Amino acid sequence: MLLLALPAQARTDLITLGSAPQPPVGYTHLPYANPDAPQGGAITLPGEGGFDSLNPFILRGTAPDTILQIWQPLFKLSDSDSVTEYAELAQSVQVAGNQVTFTLNPAARFSDGTQVTAADVVWTYNTLIAQGAPFYAGEYAEVAGAAAPNPQTVVFTLKPGAGPDTVFNLAGLYVLPAHFWAHRDFAAPLRDPPIGSGPYVVSHVDWGSSITYTHVPQFWAQNLPADKGFNNFQSVTELFLADKPAEIAALRAGQIDALVENSATAWARAYDFPAVRNGQIKRALVPETLPAGITGLVFNTRRPDLADARVRHALTLAFDFPWTNRVFLGGDAIRETSYFSSSAMSSAGLPGPAERALLAPFAAQIPPAVFTTPFALPTTDGSGYDLPNLRAALALLGQAGWHIRNFTLVNAAGRPMRLTILLQSEADARILLPYAHNLGLLGMSVSLRLLDPASYQARLENFDFDMTPASFPVSDDPGSEQLAYWGCAAAQTPGSYNLAGVCTPATEAMIKAELAAAAPAQKQTAIHALDRLLLNGWYVLPYYYWNTERLAWWQTKVANPGIPLQLGHDFSLWWAK
Repeated sequence: MLLLALPAQARTDLITLGSAPQPPVGYTHLPYANPDAPQGGAITLPGEGGFDSLNPFILRGTAPDTILQIWQPLFKLSDSDSVTEYAELAQSVQVAGNQVTFTLNPAARFSDGTQVTAADVVWTYNTLIAQGAPFYAGEYAEVAGAAAPNPQTVVFTLKPGAGPDTVFNLAGLYVLPAHFWAHRDFAAPLRDPPIGSGPYVVSHVDWGSSITYTHVPQFWAQNLPADKGFNNFQSVTELFLADKPAEIAALRAGQIDALVENSATAWARAYDFPAVRNGQIKRALVPETLPAGITGLVFNTRRPDLADARVRHALTLAFDFPWTNRVFLGGDAIRETSYFSSSAMSSAGLPGPAERALLAPFAAQIPPAVFTTPFALPTTDGSGYDLPNLRAALALLGQAGWHIRNFTLVNAAGRPMRLTILLQSEADARILLPYAHNLGLLGMSVSLRLLDPASYQARLENFDFDMTPASFPVSDDPGSEQLAYWGCAAAQTPGSYNLAGVCTPATEAMIKAELAAAAPAQKQTAIHALDRLLLNGWYVLPYYYWNTERLAWWQTKVANPGIPLQLGHDFSLWWAK
């Protein structure tokens, strides 16, 4: 019988994979929530692009970012750390052997008044596995099945070798009403307002332009410890705008109430207008401590020209981060140097004995540098004239069979290298235009192509791209999402998030080792080894992150509780003035 080392079993009302401080038994509200927050009023927040569906759980269509507030998970993720969840739809969890049992809160109701039952949980699980985005098959890969022995109890049976993170993933399952979908195609974009158990329902839709949610009257969970002080607005609107400059203009005009500014340049230059100067709009730099994972330009190794790691290494050498940071990012961006940046899971130096033991069976397939040379990204003097790195890039390209002929980089057959970078935003284009220029100096023909959200998503789902920006978020306790990011099954599944097409015996073994780890030290060893393999595989050109978040809001309209959160902000904790 499988034993799960789940630290939280002293408590059935929360699950934790770490040692973060927890509220006491019998707590009435989470420490970062204001239980006396005023109820009512409205907030309008910006969205970028558009939307054409209200189902965020499938590949087809684009759903609004705010739509998840329609539903609730079994357990709710903490805002103060990434390894703790609190009872929400389920009032308790128990782990025994290879079975995980959730007992639902008998008061739980969908917005149409029907009770949330274990049958809904089982239906949701089975449907997401069969018809949801490929992510769910990876998320629940270690689950053998689900059953509902009675209306309030759902039992998940785990496969041999499943670890605590599988329980954590199951607890985060958003539960959908089976009766709502009885006569609808789950795999098709949804145009009808969905039913959920969450605090809001869709009250108005202007397709592609805006969506408004209204608070559920007598919301069943409003006094739950995990929900007290949350969801204080009577209505929430997401207004879709073309780009970040349009968001700033909308904030200035009072069309939106708050925004998160991603551009240091805009933060320094675009907020000098009367409402900021007279204090109606407040700006703040908020600490952000969430593990950064990795964000960057993904190389699609399914493309023959990008299959060679030496080519990908050369392409990375052409990105001048110090210059980009100085010119575009205000000089305060932090370079990501790991696939687990800003966390204890980030590798450094040379592998120790435990890592070497894990990697040893694959030594013949692994780049020797993994064992001999501490990984370091290329750097420059920040002047914009990056000749040493460009020369090194040409040398690597030569080793891979590419040479300059008549100012054009060609292979042995004389075919030139032509690459397209798919983009969704003007901000990405601005950052990457100088990069494309540097690649042109190497003799490559590189084009930037900005697509609408639907076309972009379709191209990604079919892995029809050379390079594209993407993010791979992680928690303080990485788990089965690594299979979705870098696993062989995901690499072969259209619509998966293994955009790079990573599939090697060594990476697969390291992911399996971290999932099977019986102790935190073992997991860290496996993750460090995985990190080294990914870094030396040059699958992603790493970008950067900030350890602060730039927030601007109309303090005459909405109130920010001002309590530090790992993510920086959570608008569901705010309230109307």
